Amino acid sequence: MVRLPAPGARVVVRYLLPSGQATDALGELLSADEELVVVDGKRGVERIPRADIVAAKPVPPAPAPRDRRV
Repeated sequence: MVRLPAPGARVVVRYLLPSGQATDALGELLSADEELVVVDGKRGVERIPRADIVAAKPVPPAPAPRDRRV
């Protein structure tokens, strides 16, 4: 079983799609229980079954946006 930080932390979760291919969810951990992990990232809220998770870890906050130069 993969250990996750407390909800509110920024995480990356690698999980398997039905095709068997792995993909990542990167964002704020909203909740986690024995069956489901919920991550809010750029692709929206992702609900990931625990059984499909390969790896997970906390990550640092996203960098601040850079000023655009003209």
